[in-house]
Amino acid sequence: MAPHMRSRPIRLLLSALMGAGLAFAPVSAVAAPTATAPAAKDVGAADGCYTWSGTLSEGSSGEAVRQLQIRVAGYPGTGSQIAIDGQFGPATKAAVQRFQSAYGLAADGVAGPATFSKIYQLQDDDCTPVNFTYAELNRCNSDWSGGKVSAATARANALVTMWKLQAMRHAMGDKPITVNGGFRSVTCNSNVGGATNSRHLYGHAADLGAGSQGFCALAKAARNHGFTEILGPGYPGHDDHTHVAGGGGRFWSAPSCGI
Repeated sequence: MAPHMRSRPIRLLLSALMGAGLAFAPVSAVAAPTATAPAAKDVGAADGCYTWSGTLSEGSSGEAVRQLQIRVAGYPGTGSQIAIDGQFGPATKAAVQRFQSAYGLAADGVAGPATFSKIYQLQDDDCTPVNFTYAELNRCNSDWSGGKVSAATARANALVTMWKLQAMRHAMGDKPITVNGGFRSVTCNSNVGGATNSRHLYGHAADLGAGSQGFCALAKAARNHGFTEILGPGYPGHDDHTHVAGGGGRFWSAPSCGI
């Protein structure tokens, strides 16, 4: 399925106004630098997915931080991944700085209006990044069931995977990335001859087509965007796609690409 961009003029206008410093009432709270975020207020939203207010910086914690971590998961540094744990530590700060640098923002590691405005531009109302969809990440079934984790967890893991792909796409010149599949139930995985403990079963993985970049360029770029498993040309069964995944440990093998 070809990646896409959906038009959202009203949301983009609101995001632009927010970036200019105009106040909007939040629907969800932002943590103070050393405290858990307060309860959300019942007020209007500036974004259809999730709205931040104020700033987040090292020492902040809570749901606002966790939501931010999902969006910057593709900026952990080479060979790393950041925890999606709601704790704004040094790794999250560094990821925010890389995100800011990637989009020409002041790279101070503090997430404020300019950073949130850019995120609002990059996400759709279902919280997926604008160039990827849940449908691309699940060609197995409609309810994310039957894997090695709960349906909710598989779907949540796929969302993080999409944001990593969005970061990788931007780093590669914003050229479309072709996603051939992602989550698999045990049955779907068996039907395609997947490994019995494949990361596809957890929602962490995506199989990429060559697109305009080529399999090796995709495999090499994936090293910088939070993918702890990269399998590509030269690895058995992977000459016709590049496999990327998050999750524990690290295993990269694409011998034909020098990986």
